[in-house]
Amino acid sequence: MSLRNRELVSLLGASLIVTLGFASVYLAQQSTTSSASISYIGIFLGLYLIAHLVTRAQLPYADPYLLPLAALLTGIGVTMIYRIDPALALRQGVWVAVGLVLFVGGIILVRDYRKLESIKYTLGIAAVVLLVLPALPGIGRTINGATLWVDLGPFVFQPGELAKVLIVVFLASYLRDRRDVLRGSRWYSLPPLRHLGPLIVVWGAAIVVLMLTNDLGGGLLYFSVFLAMLYLATGRILYVLGGLGLFAAGALAVYRVTPHVADRVSIWLDPWSDPNGAGYQLVQSIYAISSGGLFGSGLGRGALFTSEGSSYIPFLETDFIYSALVQELGLVGGAALLLLYVMFVYRGFRVAMLATDGFAKLLIGGLTAAFAIQAFLILGGVTGLIPLTGITLPFVSYGGSSVVANLLILGLILSVSDRANRRALGEPERGLLAVGGLAR
Repeated sequence: MSLRNRELVSLLGASLIVTLGFASVYLAQQSTTSSASISYIGIFLGLYLIAHLVTRAQLPYADPYLLPLAALLTGIGVTMIYRIDPALALRQGVWVAVGLVLFVGGIILVRDYRKLESIKYTLGIAAVVLLVLPALPGIGRTINGATLWVDLGPFVFQPGELAKVLIVVFLASYLRDRRDVLRGSRWYSLPPLRHLGPLIVVWGAAIVVLMLTNDLGGGLLYFSVFLAMLYLATGRILYVLGGLGLFAAGALAVYRVTPHVADRVSIWLDPWSDPNGAGYQLVQSIYAISSGGLFGSGLGRGALFTSEGSSYIPFLETDFIYSALVQELGLVGGAALLLLYVMFVYRGFRVAMLATDGFAKLLIGGLTAAFAIQAFLILGGVTGLIPLTGITLPFVSYGGSSVVANLLILGLILSVSDRANRRALGEPERGLLAVGGLAR
C-alpha cells in the first residue's frame, strides 16, 4: 500500500472515531440526531480530505500518519468543545478551516523550506515583535492573570503561538551554522561570546517579554525548547546542566518578584489550603479526573456544569479540557489521548532523524520538541504534577491561534518528510534546486 493510501485509510478511521464521538455527545444533549449535526462533522472531515488530496498531489512521499493524527486530535477537541459550548465549537471549526487553508497554501507556495534559512534574522526579530504585542496598551488583553492576547476588534488571538514557530526556525538556522563552534574542542570549553550573542539576545528578549506579560507557561516553553535545540545541535550535556542552573536561579528570582507566579507555585504545593478560593481550579480538576474512573461517565454525560449552567472548572474549554475528557472517557480515554500525542511526537522525531541536512534536522526536532513540551506542560498542570501554566493543549483546547500554529508546524514537518523520503528512495526532487553542502 502506498504512503498516501495509508494516509487515506488512517484518515477514514479517524473520521469514523470522530463521527461516533460527536454523535454520542449530540445524542446525550439532544436525545436525537439531525441532518444539521451530521453536516457539521461532514464539513469538518471534508476539509481534512481536501488537505489529504493536496498532500497527495504536492507531497506524495510525506509521512502518512501525521495528518490523520492531527485530524483525530482536532476532531476530539471540536467534539469536547461542542460538549461544553456549541457556539465555541463553531468558532473553533472556523479556525480549523483557516488553519487548513494556510496549511494547504504553505505546502503549495513554500516548495523549498530551506529558503527560510536566508531570512533567519528577520524571523527572529518578527518573533520578538509578536511577543511584545500583548504588552502594548490598547490592544493587549489580560485573562486569568496573563497578558497573552491581542484584541483587534473582531479578532482576538495569541501572537505567541506564531512566535513559537518563528523562534524555532531562527534557532534551527543559526545553530546549524554555528554548531561546530558551539560544540568546542573539549567538553568543558565555551565558544566565543560573539557566537552566543545573537542566541542570547533573541532568547533573552523573548523571556523578558514573557515575564512582563506574566506568562509562566510561555516562559517555561521557550526556555525548554531553547535548551532542547541547543543540545540537539551540539550534543553537549554541559549546556543542559548550565541551562538547568540558570533556570533554577531565574525561577527563584521570578518567584520572589512576581506575585502571579508565586501564587501559581503556592497553589501547586497545596491546593487544599484554599479549595474554594485560590486552589479551586486545580481541586476541581483533580475531582473531575478522579471521578472518571476506568471508563468514564460517557461522552456528554459527565458532571461538568452546575444546576445554574456554569462550569465547575473555569476556563474548561481551554486550560482544563483534558480534565473534562478524562471525566467522560475515564483513564482509558485519557491514556488513549496521551498515546496519540506520543505517536505524533514519535513520527515527528522520526522525520528529523531521516532528514538529510542539518537545518531540517534541527527545524523538525525543535518543532516536535515544542509540541511535546507544550502538551506536557498543560497535562502536568491540570493533574497537579507541575504548577498550572495556562497554555493550550495542542489541537484539542479551544483557541484559534494554537490550532493555526500547529497546522503550520504540521505542514513544515510533512514538507521535510517528503524531501527526506524522496532522497531515501532515490526519487527526483520536483521543483527543487539541489543545494550542496547542507548535509553534514
